[in-house]
Amino acid sequence: MKAYVVIDGEYRLRDVPERSPKDNEVLVKLKVAGLNHRDLMLKDRVKDKGKSFILGSDGAGIIEKMGDNASRFQIGDEVIINPSLNWYHKSEAPPKDFEIVGVPFAGTFADKILIHEDFIEQKPKHFSWEEAGVFTLSALTGYRALVTQGNIKKGETLFIPGVGGGVNSFIIQMAKALGARVITSSRDPKKLKESEKLGFDRGVLTTGDWKSELADEQIDMVIESIGGATFNRSLEVLKKGGRIVTYGSSTNDEFTFNLRQFFYGQYKLIGSTMGSREELHELIKLIKEYKISPIMDKGFSFDQIDQAFSYLASQEQLGKVYIDFAK
Repeated sequence: MKAYVVIDGEYRLRDVPERSPKDNEVLVKLKVAGLNHRDLMLKDRVKDKGKSFILGSDGAGIIEKMGDNASRFQIGDEVIINPSLNWYHKSEAPPKDFEIVGVPFAGTFADKILIHEDFIEQKPKHFSWEEAGVFTLSALTGYRALVTQGNIKKGETLFIPGVGGGVNSFIIQMAKALGARVITSSRDPKKLKESEKLGFDRGVLTTGDWKSELADEQIDMVIESIGGATFNRSLEVLKKGGRIVTYGSSTNDEFTFNLRQFFYGQYKLIGSTMGSREELHELIKLIKEYKISPIMDKGFSFDQIDQAFSYLASQEQLGKVYIDFAK
């Protein structure tokens, strides 16, 4: 079968052997796979020389084969991949054996994926194949940051810098569904305007003076994923005693902030990453209740996956970028 792999710091489309499911494994023929910024960074993180790994963390497809002990589903079922492996229950942090689908575990940028039946779920009926294929990693990451770690409450005000990413798009929609007021930002005035369909209450430019522009707001929580470029500016607009949740860093991982100012302000700093299967079940219930769907941007054929990676790296997208295996 065909797969997109990382090997010796390079991405390549190549043929790999297909394996049959054993025990509780299932073989899923993929219809759509979603791209994430994680995929862009893996070529610099994989150090095993000469060894190839199949990329991709999000996907949806149809069960083609099942191992002898697999019983949760049936051949022909339409399913989504849960990329959060070995994390079953809500906990303070992931378990020691936690892994993410797509390096080192074989990922979704392939015609088929072999995976334990515990880490697939029924495709939500209101999703198209394209929506199902890009859903889980972004939405689960956003759900844990907003609900489990952030404990968002009805009537609170959330500030979330960076409107264009897949995780933040989900967070905005979920926060609004749960009754929060939402403020966001973008570097691009056009993207800010286009993203109004997400339903946020107020948008500001990333290049603006947030402290001045948001002086009339009482911001209860900030969800940060940009990192060093915006962290201190986000902290400046957070109310005293407020909480700041961080789930990623698209700019500098390391930066300085004023510790004395932080503890005098009684701020709360909370880390978050991915989420458990229990949280995925809660998330699916939420998106079904409020009919929340991914914001889609652009699809590519599998043969165009290099172009898809370049497009994602350009940060021009608003919503999810995906691979359609039928194209």
